[in-house]
Amino acid sequence: MDVILKRCNSIENGEINIIDKSLNIKYGINGTGKSTISKAIEYYIIDKNNASNELSKLKPFKYRNNPNENNPEVSGLDSIDSVAIFNEDYVNQHVFQPNEVLKNSFNILINDEAYQRGMSDINVLIKDISKTFEDNKDIEIMLNDLTELLKSFGTAKGLSKSSSFSKAFKNGNLIENIPINLLVYKDFIKDTNNTKWLKWQMTGKDYLNISTCCPYCTSSDIEEKKVIIEAISENYDSKLIEHLNKIITTISKLKEYFNTDTYDKIIEISQSVNGLQKEQEAFILEIRDQINLLIDKLQNVKKLGFQSLKDFDKVDETIKTFKIDISYMRHLNTGITEKKILKINNSLDEILEKSGQLQGKVNLQKTRVKETIEKHKDDINTFLKYAGYNYSINIEEASENSPYKMQLIHNNFVDSNIDNAKNHLSFGEKNAFALILFMYEVLKNNPDLIILDDPISSFDKNKKFAIMEMLFRGEKSFKNKTILMMTHDFEPIVDIIFHHSDIFNEVKPSANYLENTEGSLIEKPITRHDIKTFIDIAEENISTLEEQINKLIYLRRLYEITNKKGLAYHLLSNLFHKREEPQYHPFDNTNMMTQSEIREAEEEISNKINEVFCYSTCYQNIINDSEIKRLYSESNNNYEKLQIYRILFNENHENRVIRKFVNETFHIENDYIYQLNPFHYQTIPHYIIKECSIDIEQNS
Repeated sequence: MDVILKRCNSIENGEINIIDKSLNIKYGINGTGKSTISKAIEYYIIDKNNASNELSKLKPFKYRNNPNENNPEVSGLDSIDSVAIFNEDYVNQHVFQPNEVLKNSFNILINDEAYQRGMSDINVLIKDISKTFEDNKDIEIMLNDLTELLKSFGTAKGLSKSSSFSKAFKNGNLIENIPINLLVYKDFIKDTNNTKWLKWQMTGKDYLNISTCCPYCTSSDIEEKKVIIEAISENYDSKLIEHLNKIITTISKLKEYFNTDTYDKIIEISQSVNGLQKEQEAFILEIRDQINLLIDKLQNVKKLGFQSLKDFDKVDETIKTFKIDISYMRHLNTGITEKKILKINNSLDEILEKSGQLQGKVNLQKTRVKETIEKHKDDINTFLKYAGYNYSINIEEASENSPYKMQLIHNNFVDSNIDNAKNHLSFGEKNAFALILFMYEVLKNNPDLIILDDPISSFDKNKKFAIMEMLFRGEKSFKNKTILMMTHDFEPIVDIIFHHSDIFNEVKPSANYLENTEGSLIEKPITRHDIKTFIDIAEENISTLEEQINKLIYLRRLYEITNKKGLAYHLLSNLFHKREEPQYHPFDNTNMMTQSEIREAEEEISNKINEVFCYSTCYQNIINDSEIKRLYSESNNNYEKLQIYRILFNENHENRVIRKFVNETFHIENDYIYQLNPFHYQTIPHYIIKECSIDIEQNS
């Protein structure tokens, strides 16, 4: 597909091609617009699916004075409805959560089609339970009301003083036992809106001393009523009355689930004028314990399924423990309660008749989950090991809503999970790990297009290859997916297109070089034959370029790279330093080259460039600024322009940063030539040697 972009950040217009079901590598220097391409595609898909206007965020600043013109445009993505993007936002939002390495790891790693089929098979066999709850909504209502009442007792071993129940009854029931001096307000205190009335009364009390008029009616003398009004706030607390009302309402709703004696005693306690006595508190706690037991039993039955059965060897024995014997809960043992419990127990009996089948399905699902977990653990931990990371992951059981979570472990301390991996991993480690986790999430969601926005440039060579191996060649990988990989790192291209094209051929990779000239973005194919050593490049350019000075630039560099610094090299060095009389050392004019040495060097250079070279003639061209400027102007290659610039301005640019860049580029590129001697420096990681040693021992 040909994707066309217009007016997106630094891209005024551009076109890239994305081959379906292939790895499309787009290589370019920083500032080319790689991230803009990624964002433009992402925003286009969002706008396409949600009718939003995200793409407008990329509008170039020069056009922002007029919101109705020159807006960003993207076309050519008609077949793409979903996209997944690996970038810094993904790392920040989806991985290394405080208690989980990968957000929603259960759904990504385990909850696949096979898992869902297994759960469906199990749920078919236990559907009688869910049907019982669905057909008898009053069971759910009873469970909710019991839970609400249980909360009012608090969670302390005894009856907590901070619980709603204690607060409501600590001073007795002042709704039923109104103080004599406040009986005039009886109708208000007993009304269902009593808490609102009390709040109104207490708010008005703040205005008693402003005037002699009543702040409620303004018609009577306040002195006659002030004592009574103040007595309301002294005896009543609207918040406590609210607790009391709520508990009494809940108790009333549960009347049919308490036996008569229990209910009468609860009402008696709730209407007590003296507050809770110790024996009453003990009675309430006994009720609380039985309510708690019944709630636990009901909730366990309601949640009956794979998670509650998988840890038991005998499903039938486990299901029997779910049955409820209401006879041991005397406070709740009523005909109504027993009738509801009987329905649940009957459903469990029906499941018990199919316990053999259920046992088989549970065992099969256990095996499936275990194999899935072990496979993911093995894949990820193998990657971590051979990429040189001293970490491993574990996938363990978690909460009911997220049954399994991925946890990170350091190999030097396997006794505990790392609670917050972000605090322990380096930038490179986070990116590498996040990239692999991204792959698993993408394989789960299966988007139409996958974008990797400069994913591996921060890693060393060995880690880069380990990641590419995992991403593109593993059993679980991006093979046969449509992938757009943006990078300013040439190494992936060297590995995938040049060195290991045979092992990456299943991925069907292609590579292109992105060029952005004044906002015009184009791409040029990079084939295997385009990837050369600098020696190959120098020899090719020496034989094909037309201008002699350009040939000489590459010849001097070829001598430099191959360390052949003989007469020819010295003569060229003198030429580019604009010395009329060649010498052996730029700072030693006492050691001049002889005419014989110059002729010998000229002859060698002539043979190398396949044309006549004369030092004096070429020197006149070098010092002729007009000639050098002509060469600079006619050159279509920025690299050659930079070399010619260096010749033209021997003193270099006034800016130190530019000067260093020119000098280092003019000589030998550090990235490709300079390196430490591995005989003196340990450039090979120790863990690689360790693995080699293990391999030697095993095969000796």
